[in-house]
Amino acid sequence: MTHTKGNAMSLWGKTSKVQGQFTKGTLVRSLLPVVLLLIVATAATAYFPRSGKAASTKPSTLVTPGSTAVDPGPRPLPANAGSFLGSLSANEKQIEPTITTEFNRVHDVIVTSPVDGGLGPRFSSNSCASCHAYPAVGGSSPASNPLFSVYTLNGAGNTMPSFITSSGPILNARFINQPGTTTPDGNVHPLFTVTGRSDASGCSIAQPDFVTAAAQNNLVLRQVPPTYGDGLIEVIRNIDIVNNMNANQTIKQQLGITGHPNHSGNDGSIQRFGWKAQVRSTLLMSGGEYNVQMGVTNETFPNEMDQTSGCVFNPVPETVTNFTPGILTELFPGDAERSEYFIQWLAPPTPAPSTASTRNGKTQFTNAGCVYCHTTSFKTPPTSRPALGNITINLYSDLLVHHMGPGLADGLAQGQAGPDEFRTAPLWGIGQRLFFNHDGRTSDIVQAIENHFSLGNGTYPASEANQSVTNFNAMSSKNQQDLVNFLRSL
Repeated sequence: MTHTKGNAMSLWGKTSKVQGQFTKGTLVRSLLPVVLLLIVATAATAYFPRSGKAASTKPSTLVTPGSTAVDPGPRPLPANAGSFLGSLSANEKQIEPTITTEFNRVHDVIVTSPVDGGLGPRFSSNSCASCHAYPAVGGSSPASNPLFSVYTLNGAGNTMPSFITSSGPILNARFINQPGTTTPDGNVHPLFTVTGRSDASGCSIAQPDFVTAAAQNNLVLRQVPPTYGDGLIEVIRNIDIVNNMNANQTIKQQLGITGHPNHSGNDGSIQRFGWKAQVRSTLLMSGGEYNVQMGVTNETFPNEMDQTSGCVFNPVPETVTNFTPGILTELFPGDAERSEYFIQWLAPPTPAPSTASTRNGKTQFTNAGCVYCHTTSFKTPPTSRPALGNITINLYSDLLVHHMGPGLADGLAQGQAGPDEFRTAPLWGIGQRLFFNHDGRTSDIVQAIENHFSLGNGTYPASEANQSVTNFNAMSSKNQQDLVNFLRSL
């Protein structure tokens, strides 16, 4: 029994150009489940090892056990995301243009004002919005990779790494170990340098050797996550995350779910941002991204990552709070803090109106057991910023990290998140997302579900999602498709 593409794509009506790209050639998955459970566990690793290969931008050819559902593709634009919280005060709304301008700012190397930072010496892009772009500013990777308009800008002599493709996701690169050693690394290695740029005369540094790192299985790739609703996620109480973790233990044990928080090594609070929940706050996230992804030093991260002589062009930190009346028309925090406010105040994505199919799909989402990691909602507590408090948010995440098996393991531990553990990704907005799993390995949401299945191999335990994926594959074709339609409605 099969579903045709017409049945799946009728959910959104007319197929958009993007939808057509990402659903073309999707396979019917109807082979014997018992035999293929073993195939998917081994093929998942062969299809995309933990590191070093470019992400696929086409539906996967990996055979999966029993699913006949078809991804209807991302919901067409306009975006149901990218707006600010409607609960902002009048004073907060007054600075929306300022913080939006900052998030969209294109950074050059040379500082030209007290709150305008300098690019490089190492960077992966020159603007927050270039990576956080789809379906609206603040989101994730767009269909056309913007890095191709950045890497040789102003004469830069960069070579595009092979894992970055014109129609693939924007990827960050990390090394498991320092090159040529067994010393742990784990850091993001920016893709490009300012060498050769007309505004960086005299700087001569090389890009990281990604070719060797990939050949040595030392390269970890992660795609750019969306930032919608992150200000609300930030204020969820630690105790509420723990209480949710401890709820429904009998069912979770039957499903094999044993997630746990990634606690901060400083104050013990629960971190909740990043693919391994390795970042605690939107301020640390914003400041870190300025420093690492654009090379812009700031008051949170005031030191250049690369201090090679001839490549540091500005006093540090390059972006600071302006305390000098008359230089600008207002006293205001630096670039990283402005972007922090932008992220904090972005509203969650708005789901599509429910249908009979998506309502049944939500029920099947619970029946499969998905909801016991992808927790439907939390309520934010009262806060000193009223716009963020007393709001029920449907993020579909428990904000814990879980064992995902060797098929998804990237070999990199961060804090209390092991090399095969990842944070439960919030699903709000997934209906308009183009790339899935931590490394963007597929653009097919059905394949993304199947990628959650992975048997243990002696190095890593089995994925905590195995039983839920098995339950999904055992459903009727209609229930499978309705569950997928529900996800694409979020």
